[in-house]
Amino acid sequence: MNNNVNPSVLAMRDTGPSPEAEITRDIVKRGLIAAPVLIGASWLIWGDAGAWSSAYGLGLVLCNFMIAAGLVATTARISYALMMAATLFGYILRLGIVALAVMLVRNEPWVDLVALGLTLIVTHLGLLFWEMRYVSATLAFPGLRPDASSSTTVSTDNLSKESASA
Repeated sequence: MNNNVNPSVLAMRDTGPSPEAEITRDIVKRGLIAAPVLIGASWLIWGDAGAWSSAYGLGLVLCNFMIAAGLVATTARISYALMMAATLFGYILRLGIVALAVMLVRNEPWVDLVALGLTLIVTHLGLLFWEMRYVSATLAFPGLRPDASSSTTVSTDNLSKESASA
């Protein structure tokens, strides 16, 4: 009798915490911190239309990140195969939604397409690169890196002193 049953990836799922939601909350927080600077710079360069376009683009970017994290977090609890499909097809769907959102407002008087396009590109990449400094890529701390002041890690010096005294 064989008790070693290897479950299929179709049957596996994640029941742990959702690091993607934590990371996305942090990205949105950083996007809101950067918003006044980005909108102000757009206003200085392109005027009122640039400021409105930049605000609209920033809203699209933040919604895009939130939808992506929601898809991954929700589908990972169902199955990894569904998560992979949602990630791939969700990217294509979200790319289409962003393109549609731009196409719907492109002829409006408050839109400057250069400001909107640059905001979409710079904000997506800028927030991702900014967030890379804070993401922990270890299994011990998936998601955001713990703060040095709040963590309760033990240094190797303390371990060697304790083992020497024992």
